[in-house]
Amino acid sequence: MSVNTSDMEIDAAATSTPPVEFMDEDPPQADDNSNIAALIDDLKHEDIQYRLLAMKKLPVIAEALGSERTRTELIPFLQESIDDEDEILLVLAEELGQLVEAVGGPEQAYHLLPPLENIAAVEDASVRDKAVASLVNIAKVLSQDDLEKYFVPMVKRLTTGDWFTSRTSATGLYPAIYKKMPSLQSEFKALFTQLTEDDSPMVKRAAVKALVNLVTEVSQEEILTNIITLFKKLSDDDQDSVRLLTVEVLVALAECLSEEQIKAQLLPSFKALSEDKAWRVRYMVAFKYVELADAFGQDIAREHFTGAFVNMLRDPEGEVRTAAASQIPGYAKLVDKAVILQELLPCVKFLVTDENQHARAALAKNISGLAPIIGQDATMEYLLPLFLHQLTDEFPDVRLNVISNLETINNVIGIERVSQALLPAIVELSEDKQWRIRLAIIEYIPLLAKQFGHKFFEEKLLELCMSWLRDLVFSIREAATLNLMKLTEVFGAEWAKTAILPEVMKMTSDENYLHRMTTIFAITTMAKALTPVIIKESVLPTIIEMSQDSIPNIRFNIAKSLESLIPLLKKDPSTEELLASSVKPTLETLCLDQDVDVKFFATRALENSDI
Repeated sequence: MSVNTSDMEIDAAATSTPPVEFMDEDPPQADDNSNIAALIDDLKHEDIQYRLLAMKKLPVIAEALGSERTRTELIPFLQESIDDEDEILLVLAEELGQLVEAVGGPEQAYHLLPPLENIAAVEDASVRDKAVASLVNIAKVLSQDDLEKYFVPMVKRLTTGDWFTSRTSATGLYPAIYKKMPSLQSEFKALFTQLTEDDSPMVKRAAVKALVNLVTEVSQEEILTNIITLFKKLSDDDQDSVRLLTVEVLVALAECLSEEQIKAQLLPSFKALSEDKAWRVRYMVAFKYVELADAFGQDIAREHFTGAFVNMLRDPEGEVRTAAASQIPGYAKLVDKAVILQELLPCVKFLVTDENQHARAALAKNISGLAPIIGQDATMEYLLPLFLHQLTDEFPDVRLNVISNLETINNVIGIERVSQALLPAIVELSEDKQWRIRLAIIEYIPLLAKQFGHKFFEEKLLELCMSWLRDLVFSIREAATLNLMKLTEVFGAEWAKTAILPEVMKMTSDENYLHRMTTIFAITTMAKALTPVIIKESVLPTIIEMSQDSIPNIRFNIAKSLESLIPLLKKDPSTEELLASSVKPTLETLCLDQDVDVKFFATRALENSDI
């Protein structure tokens, strides 16, 4: 029978609460009932946005209706909404899983199964997945009787459904009920086996994913007698899209079995998958290689995994090499140093010049992880030349990945050796035509500075840092000002006063107003790391002088700068007097400026600073 939203009107008398119950809390809003009624009407609104918002408020509607009316009116009504848009069904599938208490608690939760069963059979995969997730959550609270009476029949209907959509959803429900229903486990195994042999590849793929979870729900004996048989059959499937998913099952099985069982039952499958004719299957093995090696155990990995790993590092497909390159440091931790030097490093050297830029980038991101494993001498001999080559790679991501991981190398061989070997390349990159490369170098400078020391820094890198203030790209100039502040934090305010500020101040008379603007940004940003006295002696006089600049953009940025300097000057009694004698008069003058923006920022500075 059709259910109309008008049948779900809110009885104001039934839902009113005596005033005494609200004595210790805010009184209820008078229009609560009308709001609920509006939400109920919106469930069938023509506009999808109204329906969507109403669906998201299902718990509120259910609470207003009460558990009995939710079961008898709201749930049947929602059952009729299954033909709605996928966007609506996605929300409905999620909200239904949260209505257990609203329908009367676990003992009444089975009322939520019919609409979710229908949603679990729709065409959209994300909607089905959400419905399955809600069904799994509901299964956790159902009693044994309700599981057997309502949930299991539903699973059987989905399993034998005419459409592949219902059968794909059914696969995800078996792990949720298998352990809870010992008397039905034989039947469950038969039904699940039926799904793994389904004609539809989509159903078989879903069965493989469910098998990962099912492994943890069955006994050791069932793994050996049943689950491994299913796994082997699926790992040998005609469809590579099915085979590649069995790699996850292989990991789950290996974590549950002994070393001898792994060798006997799983090692042949691992070798077959790692040599699969389809590159996508080999890619999945490569992507999960360290996880597989950990699951199989270090002894088995050392004996049987290195050859396959070397093959993947040299695989004809770039995607496979890329995935394998990301696993190098993790796998290297499991094998002897001799294996790394004799078998892995030759592959690494080959990958440095790989034709696939993504493989080179993946290697650059991960190669530094070898340094702590092979030690200082081997890093100097084998890895440093590779780093130098990568720093000159034509693909920007390769250079970026090397730069961002230099700290790992520093920790192993020391910054002095790194500087001798890599500093020329870093200086060259700082002038790279790609501004993102220059930006990456700037962001790395404070760390280098801390490890080099101020004397080395002044000799080798200070001039470079100052040149960035004149870069044509604003993002570089902005990063350069932040860089100066971080350097001030590293070496101290007194160092900045003698080493940086004089160089920055030279730009105040630059003909290019953008360079004068950068000066303002630089000294204002640096001021946060300076003492009030240094601000008074070295920063404020320059700011005051520049307030008379002919360019309005300079003048309104001076107003903004003064606004940020005021709280810093207030920190010290010896500098606070400058607020009245220098800062305030300058801002008052700028308030009379002919330019609207200058007036605005000067006025704002005075109003916000309270001077």
